[in-house]
Amino acid sequence: MPVITLLTDFGLKDYYVASMKAVILSICPSATIVDISHDISNFDILEAAFTLCASYHYFPHGTVHVVVVDPGVGSSRKALVFKTRNYYFVGPDNGVLSLAAEMDNVIEVREIVNEKLMLHKISRTFHGRDVFAPVAAHIACGLSVKEVGPVVNEYVKLPLQRPSKDGNICQGSILHIDKFGNVITNIPSSFVGEDVRSIKLFLSDGRIYHMPLVDFYAAAPIGSLMAIHGSAGFLEISINQGNAASTLKVKRGEKIILELH
Repeated sequence: MPVITLLTDFGLKDYYVASMKAVILSICPSATIVDISHDISNFDILEAAFTLCASYHYFPHGTVHVVVVDPGVGSSRKALVFKTRNYYFVGPDNGVLSLAAEMDNVIEVREIVNEKLMLHKISRTFHGRDVFAPVAAHIACGLSVKEVGPVVNEYVKLPLQRPSKDGNICQGSILHIDKFGNVITNIPSSFVGEDVRSIKLFLSDGRIYHMPLVDFYAAAPIGSLMAIHGSAGFLEISINQGNAASTLKVKRGEKIILELH
């Protein structure tokens, strides 16, 4: 049974999400449609990219992930399909797909140009319904991505410091700040060995913080700063029952350096 996920900033008040689902089911009636979220902040590409990264790999292999956070809709930006090791990602070429797709190892990227796969009349303001939904439905029902359009060798990537590790030094960026104020980096937990007990955080303005690496939030005293392996698979900076982002005065996209001890 094919699975298609939807991740948008549309909300649920209007007809947008229902229209996409209607198009998908008209083309691929056997599809199971899963809503990852429709509450992404308006036009927030980075928030959508993180949400996709934190959830895509729990779905069955072959799932088609559709992301429509698309402030450039109707412009010259490309519409893309990523085929990765285990999944397909469909959406605009604005960086929203790139992080998750690269995490799952990109096999090929195609530009959506085959008009036979789209709705007959295409709105310049609603490619989610008229382009991305029908293409996702065709792929979910067995269409080869080769039918979508030509291979793309260059695509937009998020403007983040890519995570890297050299000895006990990790470099990366702040990927997300959740509602609790946890500072989620793009540094994978796999970068941090089992023998690491503490972390020194270097912020871009020169401030330095030293904190323990703990297994769960309550392992640190209330109000104290800590590092923790987050549930999304990335290293987080947190405060037990506090707001780390507010305390550290940091923002998404900011570069960071971690020294592992």
